[in-house]
Amino acid sequence: MSPALEALMEGCRYPGKGEMKGGVMLEPFVHQVGGHSCVLRFGEQTICKPLIPREHQFYKSLPPEIRKFTPQYKGVVSVSFEEDEEGNLCLIAYPLHSDPADLENKEPSADGEPKNKLVKWGKKKPSGLLPEIERARQSRKEDKGKSNRDDKAEVLYYSLEKGNVVPQIKHNPWSLQCHQQHLQRMKENSKHRNQHKFILLENLTWQYVVPCVLDLKMGTRQHGDDASEEKKANQIRKCQQSTSSSIGVRLCGMQVYHSTTGQLIFMNKYHGRKLSLTGFKEALWQYFSDGRVLRRELLTPVLQRLREMRAVLEACESYRFFSSSLLIIYDGAPPPVPPRSRPSRGGEEEDEEDDDEDEDDDEEGAYGGRHDHSSSISPMVDVRMIDFAHTTCRDYGEDAIVHEGGDSGYIFGLQNLISILSQLEEHSND
Repeated sequence: MSPALEALMEGCRYPGKGEMKGGVMLEPFVHQVGGHSCVLRFGEQTICKPLIPREHQFYKSLPPEIRKFTPQYKGVVSVSFEEDEEGNLCLIAYPLHSDPADLENKEPSADGEPKNKLVKWGKKKPSGLLPEIERARQSRKEDKGKSNRDDKAEVLYYSLEKGNVVPQIKHNPWSLQCHQQHLQRMKENSKHRNQHKFILLENLTWQYVVPCVLDLKMGTRQHGDDASEEKKANQIRKCQQSTSSSIGVRLCGMQVYHSTTGQLIFMNKYHGRKLSLTGFKEALWQYFSDGRVLRRELLTPVLQRLREMRAVLEACESYRFFSSSLLIIYDGAPPPVPPRSRPSRGGEEEDEEDDDEDEDDDEEGAYGGRHDHSSSISPMVDVRMIDFAHTTCRDYGEDAIVHEGGDSGYIFGLQNLISILSQLEEHSND
């Protein structure tokens, strides 16, 4: 067991195989916006996904210079498909190697130390999120983007009550669809095989009140070296019919909250494939805006991070990140207005008039980043590489093909993304 996993499960001792009460109940990770693999919530700061040997190898042999651009790897667990005492179907995670005994699990805090609060995941009922899929289907009638689209390519709009965001956040229908499909597959296979390995990874959204997540498929090529001819042809077609071929990046999924309109918006990968270059740029504007104006204060740290990543990848000899994605994350909750002390002036009527103007300025700055003082607010922004099921490099001894130089397709996509976001930044005040 890795040190990170030991820290996760410190103080936890598990009963023998088959006793659900010793495991950690996995729930849907509701901020998954792209991909097809089922991502599950292990704890507040940790998610897990099915172990793919190549991706597992990548995380275990990660070069230090790339590590800061990826989620933290926390180890491996064994996941089984089980029923609880009430007949509810659950996914339960167990450590691969442990001593039998108690049933309580501690979730580590941000600094790695366990919290005092004990979380009895095994006794917790499933959260009842799956019915959200049906509700999401019903609410498609209200979808503003429903014209000229098929059943898969969709943009969903939810109107939330401004000022009361957190209790009303809808669950991302894409994550719940992946979860439902994975449960069904595991149920069908459970008679033959009911022990599955999952890798534990850092939950990149855990610190955000309202996570806005953008999943971008990077590179001009998506198929791995080991792809079948059918798979290769299918991936080439998808690239040619989307922005992947022309600019090396396409939208794979998105959720964003617009604070000025109170709207929560979801886009899935099918919609992303249909976007033209102009449509892709419009989607980026939509992601980095508050619904009315572009939030310029978000773009500066994102661009800095992308330029750092480009420099690192240009120096990464022989790596190819086929079918990898880039996640951009920020908090959609309106930032607090910073306190301001104003010197007293003579004349009450003049004070009242000035106060009204200042209040308007504060509101616009907090929501839209229009005014100078908003630049003092450092928004939490994160940019990470994810999904390495088809990654290769010369250190992977079993690979028949060894590539030379950097991943030109991925770097091409990064450069174009940097150019587009730079243009948005330059014209954000137009």
